[in-house]
Amino acid sequence: MRTNHMTYLLALDQGTSSSRSIVFDRSGHVVALSQREFRQIYPQPGWVEHDPRVLWTTQLETAREVLQKAGLAASAIHAVGITNQRETTVVWNRRTGEPVYNAIVWQDRRAEASCAELRSRGLNDTVLQKTGLRIDAYFSGTKLKWILDHVPGARAQAERGELAFGTVDSWLIWQLTGGAVHATDFSNAARTMLFNIHTNTWDDELMAALDIPPSLMPQARPSAAYFGTIQSEWLGAALDIGGVAGDQQSALFGQACFSAGMAKNTYGTGCFMLMHTGERFQLSQNGLITTAAAQAPGRPQYALEGSVFIGGAVVQWLRDGLLAIQASSEVQALAESVPDAGGVVMVPAFTGLGAPYWQPDSRGSIVGLTRGTTMAHIARAALESIAFQSTALLDAMSRDAVAAGGVAVSELRVDGGACVNDLLMQIQADLLGIPVVRPAVIETTALGAAYLAGLHTGLYGGLDELSAQWRTERVFQPQWSRERAAAHMAQWEHAVRQTVAP
Repeated sequence: MRTNHMTYLLALDQGTSSSRSIVFDRSGHVVALSQREFRQIYPQPGWVEHDPRVLWTTQLETAREVLQKAGLAASAIHAVGITNQRETTVVWNRRTGEPVYNAIVWQDRRAEASCAELRSRGLNDTVLQKTGLRIDAYFSGTKLKWILDHVPGARAQAERGELAFGTVDSWLIWQLTGGAVHATDFSNAARTMLFNIHTNTWDDELMAALDIPPSLMPQARPSAAYFGTIQSEWLGAALDIGGVAGDQQSALFGQACFSAGMAKNTYGTGCFMLMHTGERFQLSQNGLITTAAAQAPGRPQYALEGSVFIGGAVVQWLRDGLLAIQASSEVQALAESVPDAGGVVMVPAFTGLGAPYWQPDSRGSIVGLTRGTTMAHIARAALESIAFQSTALLDAMSRDAVAAGGVAVSELRVDGGACVNDLLMQIQADLLGIPVVRPAVIETTALGAAYLAGLHTGLYGGLDELSAQWRTERVFQPQWSRERAAAHMAQWEHAVRQTVAP
């Protein structure tokens, strides 16, 4: 079906385990979707890599396929937006376009020694004040330093200006534009530990501290801006790239959280919660990080971010580790077969506890077991653990917001694979004591990138138009008294203390 009178946007969504492309119509509905999983590379414990070539080829394949599925010629696409796994680091040769090493993925921990050295030099506060981040191997800066220090000849090449660094967005832009554009957006740049988010520029002091030659760096632009034109050989027509943002900031934008105090939580393998803080750069007193929000040109916009390491992954563990269920979709019925968890609390610290606890060495526990405990109680406790962790995050965010003279979060917008679980969303609302709102389009990460592109090219008049377009599918209203919710949270906090006790 060809309908050229409609206006379409194409979003390229390059994630950690798959590349996806989605075509949206002007009103933000999904027209077609294409997805390809790709191989993860684990050279040794704690190391995670991707082949940059594969990231590019799978992304290109899905883009071609989605146009075919939608029955559209490339010329029907108004503009293209890109969103991507953040922090993952690629270095390539500017002349040949060949990567000098595999992409080092955000999960990779090999740069921990460099981080320890930076901490010992007393740089914690400098990094925090300038970038909003904590010194951690998660971010790109020390991954880039590792490549320069360990790949033979890389540092000498970099000093001669022959190499380019980028997060995955920059690598895709370079490929799509045939090497004409080397750029990134503020939200991705903010995840490198090398970018000053007050001035939106690469920071000379941090670059020098990590020994990074400035010639490596992409040009940083607002998230809604011109990022070059895709060569017509790739998709069949020359298309402008008008929006770029890191996946979590893109999801915040796709959820139309444009003003201070609005928050979203993405329920994937882990959970990522972001709260918009407007033009205020605010440091957390509760273990969160500060980051640049996806933004149109103008004054810098910020967000607070917290991560739960194990969210939906706890359901996968019930399926694959305990063999309690055959498919993830069964967990809701099993958990609903009991009225409550019967006093059982699960703390899924399989890989330590993230924000706001920051206990990397703790391991998981199940407490409160009795002879009457069944698998249904454990399944319910597993679901509750996702909601407990997210409640602890949101409480931390609200405390930060109120302390800074802002407002507590009044509703939580949700997306990601696990948000389709109604029981989980109801438990979440009950614990938080605020409405949990699930939108009609849960592909919010890709939608954010499409919206940014449409905003830049003038397809949308402004943020008000996008806010008006955002639609609710279902609202989960809290049903518990605050006393009951507080008693449950006290149970959870007690279980956490038991788990992290030496």
